[in-house]
Amino acid sequence: MRPTEIRRSDMPGPKVYNLWWGDKGVQQQKGIVQYGLSPFKQRAVHNIIRGYIFNGYRRLSSQAVYWVIPFAIGYGTYSWAKRYDTWQNSKAAHVAGHGAH
Repeated sequence: MRPTEIRRSDMPGPKVYNLWWGDKGVQQQKGIVQYGLSPFKQRAVHNIIRGYIFNGYRRLSSQAVYWVIPFAIGYGTYSWAKRYDTWQNSKAAHVAGHGAH
């Protein structure tokens, strides 16, 4: 049998830990823990708004330093460049001698 035929087959080869779906003839895998929660205990949207108001504000305010400062620097640079470009292309800049004409 060629190697490509083995690769294309549906059944796994001899060096796999779990042989096939639902096969009970293999040893149990170790280190895998599953936890479950009763459907009666699950409350998916319980206090979602109140939880977001307080927890969301706490999370956003703790990260504000990391995005407010770069945003302020970027916006300051943008507004300065916009004003400078407007002045460069104005009549006052040409009269002041900064124009290339």
